[in-house]
Amino acid sequence: MNYTTQEIKVRYYETDQMGIVHHSNYLKFFELARIEWLEKLNIPYHEIEKNKIILPVVNCELKFLKPLVFGDTFKVKVQCTKKPTSSIEFSYEIFNNSGEKTTEGKTLLAFLNSDSMKPIRCPEMISKLF
Repeated sequence: MNYTTQEIKVRYYETDQMGIVHHSNYLKFFELARIEWLEKLNIPYHEIEKNKIILPVVNCELKFLKPLVFGDTFKVKVQCTKKPTSSIEFSYEIFNNSGEKTTEGKTLLAFLNSDSMKPIRCPEMISKLF
């Protein structure tokens, strides 16, 4: 599976004084979609961590095209953009209920050994999917 979508509804606490979703919440939306992508591949994140592997975000990009507001329901489309090595890259698109693209983004996550905090190769449970 190259991509998946996750539907989310904007909660009041995710908005700022201007009534729009605060920019910091978009990374949470991306994470929700990324975790769902893994689960649809039958790779729950806790199984990755059981193997002493963690995936910190080492780079992220966001481009805001239209605001989301309290009560909006939207979809996050997430896809892995290339075969993972010692890192894995995802791209994201958020679409509002009208199908308009509101946000674009990317994240780069590194595969690390949780004991040593050193980079490692992509585990086979993920690399075999590509």
